[in-house]
Amino acid sequence: MSEVTMRIWRGDPTGGDFENYTLPANEGEVVLDMVHRIQAGPAPDLACRWNCKAGKCGSCSAEINGMPRLMCMTRMDELPADQPVTVAPMRTFPVIRDLVTDVSFNFEVAKRIPSFAPRPREADGTYRMAQMDVDRGQEFRKCIECFLCQDVCHVIRDHEENKAHYAGPRFLMRAMELESHPLDTRDRRELLRKELGLAMCNITKCCTEVCPEHIKITDNGIIPLKERVVDAAYDPIAWLGRKILRRSRPPVLETETAASPA
Repeated sequence: MSEVTMRIWRGDPTGGDFENYTLPANEGEVVLDMVHRIQAGPAPDLACRWNCKAGKCGSCSAEINGMPRLMCMTRMDELPADQPVTVAPMRTFPVIRDLVTDVSFNFEVAKRIPSFAPRPREADGTYRMAQMDVDRGQEFRKCIECFLCQDVCHVIRDHEENKAHYAGPRFLMRAMELESHPLDTRDRRELLRKELGLAMCNITKCCTEVCPEHIKITDNGIIPLKERVVDAAYDPIAWLGRKILRRSRPPVLETETAASPA
């Protein structure tokens, strides 16, 4: 029977290193299976997050052979059989222990995105919107919040100081979901431009490449959002058109975001 070597990062906020675990290879396993076998055998104190084991909870995010991926969706037979499989915690977030990182940064950013605020219902008590508008936002609602896109984004991965001023691709995508909703009454564009760092994204598409739900974060989310913000801030014709057609929405102020429900 062939064997596989798992090179797992072990440590805490004070430091750590990789440790090797050699186990028999079983057909059909994923990386998370190997981690569970290590926990059941040589390293019962190994810490990792997981829940559904079906690629829908986003809990088991890690860096496998240097690539941010879900452990439960990374098949062992897809990885080089003649090399150790390296599993490390997400580098963008502080380590708590072993493969577990502190992703609370993301929850704090989420609080700053003003929630959906629909316009009043029609006279018959219903809302109406076109199917194409439903479909546009549905792609973004597939997000499982694994935060792999946040992890791979070099704007915050390589520059810790940017976290205070940059929301990251997951939340720029969330903002686009809300901004493109035909029933929403809030205007978040100034907040995105001045407080959430939309201009800092240089659309390298690395976030799209690692998304396990195959959401086109850059093409369908961030680029259209940049266009909306630029039009609102700098296009005099678009400004005049909104005034004539009365399509402008009240802008969201920074003081409003703290009071808005998540």
